[in-house]
Amino acid sequence: MVLAVVLLVVAVGFAYAGKRLRAPLGVTRPGTTVAGFMIAIWLLAIYTVTVATHVYGLQVRQAYPDFVAARVRVGTFIDAPVTFFVILYLTRRWGWKVALASAVVGTAAAPMIFEFPFDLIVMTRTNPPIPTYPMLYRQLFFLPLFLVELSTISLLTLLPSMRVTAYAAYAVAGMVAVFAAWAAFGFAFPAEPLPLALNVISKILCFVAAIMLFVWKPNDEVSAHL
Repeated sequence: MVLAVVLLVVAVGFAYAGKRLRAPLGVTRPGTTVAGFMIAIWLLAIYTVTVATHVYGLQVRQAYPDFVAARVRVGTFIDAPVTFFVILYLTRRWGWKVALASAVVGTAAAPMIFEFPFDLIVMTRTNPPIPTYPMLYRQLFFLPLFLVELSTISLLTLLPSMRVTAYAAYAVAGMVAVFAAWAAFGFAFPAEPLPLALNVISKILCFVAAIMLFVWKPNDEVSAHL
């Protein structure tokens, strides 16, 4: 219940930010050198999380030889291509290169909007725990994963077609509110109908949030920068 209250407060904060944001907010784009470092860090983070996942899996199999991980598909492979083509269409006025980059980065960033708060919540709830220092192995897995999530979202700042919009803030607020409802029911693994439905809805909202970053008109843009 404490988690549900905290998440509800965060959701209200995003909704308030959306209400205050009366026009799209431009973000200062990094220079070529900074952009190069951002992409290099992103690629290195992906490689690191791949290694960390493999190491974590080896330790799980060593500690629990009969363990079989549960697999639940919640529609990401449907949401992602839809998001890709919607963003591609929305950004067509920038030319095909920017439109394609926007679709790729926007689609990649969408699940990270979901995964970052989700992973913060479930980090201490992962099972089975790996002896003899379960929190050490959890950090080995999750810290590189956080780097991937944050570095992927940061790539949005490279796009001239992206603006922070009230619609995106409202979508994130909705996603976090669904998290709050999920937490009120124990934030159970999405295997039963209710947690599965809440997982699916929150996933849809994260993709909606990514799309909303590209829903704006040039004459509505705010000259302020982040």
